[in-house]
Amino acid sequence: MASSPSIPYRHIVIEGGIGAGKSTLAKALAERMGVAPVLEPFADNPFLEQFYSDPERYAFPVELSFLAQRYKQLKAAITARNLFRDALVADYVFAKSDLFAKITLPKTEYALFRNLYDVMADGMPAPELLVYLRPGPDRQRAQIKARGRSYEQDIDFAYLEKIEKAYEGQFRHARGSRVLWLDTSGVDFAGNAEDLDRVIEVVRQPRKVGIHKVSP
Repeated sequence: MASSPSIPYRHIVIEGGIGAGKSTLAKALAERMGVAPVLEPFADNPFLEQFYSDPERYAFPVELSFLAQRYKQLKAAITARNLFRDALVADYVFAKSDLFAKITLPKTEYALFRNLYDVMADGMPAPELLVYLRPGPDRQRAQIKARGRSYEQDIDFAYLEKIEKAYEGQFRHARGSRVLWLDTSGVDFAGNAEDLDRVIEVVRQPRKVGIHKVSP
């Protein structure tokens, strides 16, 4: 099915911190555009639960596993998009791998990780539109609790703050994309259809390449 002409972008990425609502919005956008969303297979990472219980021991394998998963999934999606001219809507950007590795890995392990990342990142296209969700700490914590993943319930909120600051640094510059800093602290697009419509209306607006701070 062809993508909807009401959304003028062919490559959209939804990003944000843990529990920000990335997958929910990516699914909704993809449905309206008539395509299948590219959703991160986080449950397939065999080290994720162990990482939350023992970060120092499992940081390197968890980040390598995510790097390999994301690379394989995005390369397949990009190839399919080129062949069939479909739109691409994903709930993560490839640079997420580097962003988290900087936070979780010591310098020596990060240097090795970065060598692998640079090889894989070469040729990865920048999205036309990157939407960064900013639910605020209270809504973010409520959403983490609501989705009920056992290994996230005792998450260190200082860790969430580190992730937020890392994202702020990563997306401070457009790098060829339209970057929307989307304040979602006052909307419940997961549970309220009107709020979802408001968010999508903001996302679908034509914009120039650059940074845009917006709210529904």
